[in-house]
Amino acid sequence: MTDNAPSSVPLVIYTGGTLGMVAGEHGLTPDGNIEARLARALDALPARRRAALPTFDMLAFPDPIDSSAATPREWQRLAREIARRYRDHPGVVVLHGTDTLAWTASSLAYQLQGLDRPVVVTGAMQPLEAEGSDAADNVELALRFAVNPALKEVAIAFGGKLLRGVRARKWQSHDADAFASPNSPLLGERIGRDPVLYPERGLSHQERGVPRFELPDYGPLAEGGVARIALWPGITARQVTAWLEDPALKGALLEVWGGGNVPEDPALLGVLAKASGQGKLLAAISQCPHGGIDIGHYAAGQGLNEAGVLSADDMTPEAALTKLVHLLARPLADGERRRRFLTRLVGER
Repeated sequence: MTDNAPSSVPLVIYTGGTLGMVAGEHGLTPDGNIEARLARALDALPARRRAALPTFDMLAFPDPIDSSAATPREWQRLAREIARRYRDHPGVVVLHGTDTLAWTASSLAYQLQGLDRPVVVTGAMQPLEAEGSDAADNVELALRFAVNPALKEVAIAFGGKLLRGVRARKWQSHDADAFASPNSPLLGERIGRDPVLYPERGLSHQERGVPRFELPDYGPLAEGGVARIALWPGITARQVTAWLEDPALKGALLEVWGGGNVPEDPALLGVLAKASGQGKLLAAISQCPHGGIDIGHYAAGQGLNEAGVLSADDMTPEAALTKLVHLLARPLADGERRRRFLTRLVGER
């Protein structure tokens, strides 16, 4: 590849995760030499499938991690690497651990708004060399979708399916079909030997606009800047206060009941109202994985409205929390942050 001519092959970025792990003294641990190991695994695919694979360039992060160790700093680092390199490739594949894969995909969607080519995130439930591993199948699927110019957003390729990154969740802890998109249809899937994209389900040009990447510094929020608080029967104002009065906290995602209900506890609602009044960005989602919330539909949820808590509709927890992080990292007025949270930016709601 010359400095003046973009490569015609996709870029694969390896960040770590089960796919590249090997057995160690204390269990599976991240390992290097990923390019050669991945090449061997793909070479073991049936001949017809190998023939359909594009060649690719490889970038391996020098410090691969288990995705459970990822923080917003890793989301930021990855987005900036993609932004620096994406114009040199028709698409990008990110190899990532499955535990926080949906969090990373959601964050990438907000940081890489207006994408005009695929960024496909994938991983595996078993290492490359494990018997019966799903790693090669997932990478194959991701690579083939990554060279489809009709895909112009961040997506997850896993278990034969292509899901919108900002709409997906890890749904199974062990099964190879590990990811689901509970409130949004698939973007594509493997049918027979071929990946089939459903372009009518993708982000429209009006939603994407032109590339307008937003790459703020997530560092100040990386350690406790945004909390996720699930309500439970018996939760008290004192317990919520312990979260919301932390001076490092800038926002919080509340997981409420059903269609948007909370305890009718004036003290608890007062804590939420006080935090909102201090400029902390609070949003609510349902603890139910399917469907969304309608704050104020029930009397038991009216207090959320009065406390200034924003509705996340049917967003996933991953999409809602990463959106809070993203908006709080940007130099926006409080009112503009609230408006943007309620606005569909990348197909997240």
